[in-house]
Amino acid sequence: MFRHIMLRTVVLLLVGCLLAAGCTRKQAPAPKPAQPLEDEPTISLFINKTGEKKNLKMEEYIQGVVAAEMDTKSPVNALAAQAILARTFTLENINSGRVKQLRGTDASTSVEEFQAYDPSKINDNVKKAVEQTRGEVITVNNNPVHAWFSACCGGISASAEEGLAYTKDPTPYIKAGAQDGCLAITKPRNKAWEARIPVEQVRAAVQRTTGKDPGAITSVSIEKKGPSGRAEQIKVGAVSVGGPELRLALGSEKVRSMLLTDLRVEGGQLVLKGKGFGHGVGMCQWGARLMAEQGKSPEDIVKFYYQNVDIQKKWK
Repeated sequence: MFRHIMLRTVVLLLVGCLLAAGCTRKQAPAPKPAQPLEDEPTISLFINKTGEKKNLKMEEYIQGVVAAEMDTKSPVNALAAQAILARTFTLENINSGRVKQLRGTDASTSVEEFQAYDPSKINDNVKKAVEQTRGEVITVNNNPVHAWFSACCGGISASAEEGLAYTKDPTPYIKAGAQDGCLAITKPRNKAWEARIPVEQVRAAVQRTTGKDPGAITSVSIEKKGPSGRAEQIKVGAVSVGGPELRLALGSEKVRSMLLTDLRVEGGQLVLKGKGFGHGVGMCQWGARLMAEQGKSPEDIVKFYYQNVDIQKKWK
């Protein structure tokens, strides 16, 4: 009898606890509703060639960027990964207001000011790639990241500090040292290239970059290599200069990367040999092509080069 009374008491106490307003037991919080999607934004674009300003929908603009920035014959999933980067780059730069201060628009068609744009190159592959990733943006804490990419990383990616000498803010989401096998499919000139530049031209470039005169250039050496093997600091004559800065000063089409295999002065010329094309930070386009051919999704490709990030769909 006593056991029945005790059991009944426990049951009544439990019921009372559930009903009473002062019960200390907390119910599990209701799941947060999904963040509502916004409408596709319209952006203003400055056409540098004509000086015209025009408004167009974001996805239409992204088609023109992807067509200009990547070989349109690439697999759709590689183009789609490029679309995610282009969309992210656009939002991050619009948020910063860089072009707004310069041109009074959200974006421009200048590579130096913003990113490439060529709607004449848009084909069905590009349209499909952009639509497939519609609204997708790479974020950390809901903010778009720096969406860097290069043509060919030479088989191994670099940090922003190593490849771009970028230290303005932390970029831990950039995966350095990612080995993607891009050299297996890239063009021969990306597998091994050589540049020969007259030393007087090099001397002028170093002066412009550092403000110091290296004097007669009879010797050159790599002072510091980054984790991926790229030349971060180079001694030219008597002056030390950053590798990424020297590459830009000498011409990034000629000096195709800082992943150097040889560096010397010979016959009045600076001789550079290396592999890859570009700074090697973020997504490698040839690596993306290889992964797309292997059946990887655009999101998988992006997350191979960007770590601990979200890919959020921002609009319908």
